[in-house]
Amino acid sequence: MSAEMSAEMLRVVVADDQHLVREGLVALLGLLDGIDVVGEAADGEAVLTLLESVVADVVLMDLRMPGVDGVEATRRISREHPQVAVIVLTTYADDESIAAALRAGARSYLTKNANRAQIAAALVATAQGQATFDPLVSQRLVSGLGAPALDVRWANPDRLTPREIEVLRLMASGIANADIAVTLYIGESTVKTHVNNIFAKIGARDRGDATRYAYRHGLTAG
Repeated sequence: MSAEMSAEMLRVVVADDQHLVREGLVALLGLLDGIDVVGEAADGEAVLTLLESVVADVVLMDLRMPGVDGVEATRRISREHPQVAVIVLTTYADDESIAAALRAGARSYLTKNANRAQIAAALVATAQGQATFDPLVSQRLVSGLGAPALDVRWANPDRLTPREIEVLRLMASGIANADIAVTLYIGESTVKTHVNNIFAKIGARDRGDATRYAYRHGLTAG
């Protein structure tokens, strides 16, 4: 956690339509140091209403909810409250759900098999601008890396090089720089140079921005 963030509690909203699940998550988060649950909601519309009256850093978002679902709520949060990061926490880890959530602007994606330590780590990392994925989700993302990646409608307006595209795809799958280096048989310092170049070209502030860029432009699996 950064020095600035450690001076304050990480403010979290929990969104899940199942009362027992929501209650359990609130209780779990209440046991974690540095976490303050500032609100809870049973559907996407309630999340959006809540964000008008509370200050939050992260929303822990279920996908399948009545009315405004998690995907649409995430899309609207990204547009109306860009300072709030969204972590999806759901039962579903199929390609369609993962892609829809990330394209909507979710920064991280966990399944409900995640334990307390994984959720805590994801909250902190996501609030700091990093993308965090459940191991199963990462596996599904990586498994598609051999498939054709580029959307033929994408004209590469930011002039990414083929190597930068490879790095971006791996980065968007939640893979750390050291592992990208191993995968591409290049040095970690070279990976960092590519990452910095990618950020500069696409106007990304962090890995979360880069991940959303990759999914918007069809540069990764799903």
